[in-house]
Amino acid sequence: MSRPKGDHEARRREVSEAVWRVLAAHGFGGLTMRAVAAELGATTGLLTHYFPAKRDLVAHALALLDERTAARPRRSAEQGIAAVRAALLDILPLTAEATAGNRIWVSSWDTALADPALGADYAGKYGRSRERLAELIATAQERGELPRGDPARLAAGAQSFVLGLVVQALFNPDTFPPETQVELLDAYLDSLAR
Repeated sequence: MSRPKGDHEARRREVSEAVWRVLAAHGFGGLTMRAVAAELGATTGLLTHYFPAKRDLVAHALALLDERTAARPRRSAEQGIAAVRAALLDILPLTAEATAGNRIWVSSWDTALADPALGADYAGKYGRSRERLAELIATAQERGELPRGDPARLAAGAQSFVLGLVVQALFNPDTFPPETQVELLDAYLDSLAR
């Protein structure tokens, strides 16, 4: 961490990268000032300059998770069922990077459940995700690729299926490797199309 004193932004990026590495290795349960300081090879005193309390560190970690999730490349697909499939594939832990991101998201659920404001924020995020998925489903219905039905309800079912698959794949990657996840998703989508 030998940077000029005035290079505050570069140091903040280094701290953010250390936070991310701790989250990827240990989840939110292992996110402590001491763990981040050790990852940086610095003192906890340095960290308190950026995060006066653990709550500040957690807030930063969640903001970093949002940023990384938003910046992650997405699959492109035409409209219809292909777009629904692409959106759901983007959620699954099919790569090392997606697995790390999902591990962090799942580990953050406990933190969100314990904090009413954060829990409401998460409920809003998942709600917006369902709304986007419902729009894709409605387009697939208009194209005749999915049967009629309430797109919001179908989106809720699809989101629930894929998040459940995420959890299964994280806990049992040997049983749910990427190719199995894709096969299960395709079978699910086939069942919706019937």
